[in-house]
Amino acid sequence: MSGLAESLFATLFPADCRLCGAPLIKISRLPVCQDCLAAMQPIDGGLCSTCGERLISPYAFGQEEEPLCGLCRRLAPPFAKAVAYGSYDGGLRELIHLLKYEQVRPAAAVLGRMLHEAMEGLELAAGTIVVPVPLHSKKRRQRGFNQVDLIVQAAMRHESRSISVGLDVLERQRETQSQIGLTSHQRRENMRGAFALVRPEKISGREVLLVDDVYTTGTTLSECAKVLKRAGASKVWVATVARTLKLNVTFAEVDKQDKSLAMAAAG
Repeated sequence: MSGLAESLFATLFPADCRLCGAPLIKISRLPVCQDCLAAMQPIDGGLCSTCGERLISPYAFGQEEEPLCGLCRRLAPPFAKAVAYGSYDGGLRELIHLLKYEQVRPAAAVLGRMLHEAMEGLELAAGTIVVPVPLHSKKRRQRGFNQVDLIVQAAMRHESRSISVGLDVLERQRETQSQIGLTSHQRRENMRGAFALVRPEKISGREVLLVDDVYTTGTTLSECAKVLKRAGASKVWVATVARTLKLNVTFAEVDKQDKSLAMAAAG
């Protein structure tokens, strides 16, 4: 009966995958094929133990128990650790855009599962409160929802730890321009004072898990983390569905380059 229903659905309601264009052969509220979903894999390779950036060289590990990227070595971020499920490119990037810009809400369920998988890499204390990064009220009215709220709610369906969600903890009190094309200083100034705490009593003395859909430069998440820490949060963690990886050189490529340089130096 299931096979008959799927055949009837495909005949009466033909559709293609919104990511690759292949015909959809299974009944689903999400217009994305299984091959595209299966291709969205977790980030692999050596990562910074604090911000989650990919480390370009195995020698970045050194003798440390917890390897750090150059940026985190120079200046520790205001959060304890950031984790992400996958790299912000390819099908995962398109899936996030389906939710954010095309209002394909069933995508939130898949993204929520990915977020939860990333969250499992954090040692969250009992009583931790999960705080989504808020949209400005104007943008929320235009979009009709905050995609991060939907992703968090979907992730919490898989969560068994004693943590709760605070959708009304932070607010974005002013609109900010796009961060694209800005220098690091301009990004910080763009976000300075953009967020305010609405319910400080909810986070005072508690650990907070700050959640966004994408970690790009970390400026937005760092600004939110500062606001939470100033209000009394004991520790701030960060989890996102995806992360922009600035460093895409593999360990093997670095080793090959190092050997080539050594041979050249040796004549």
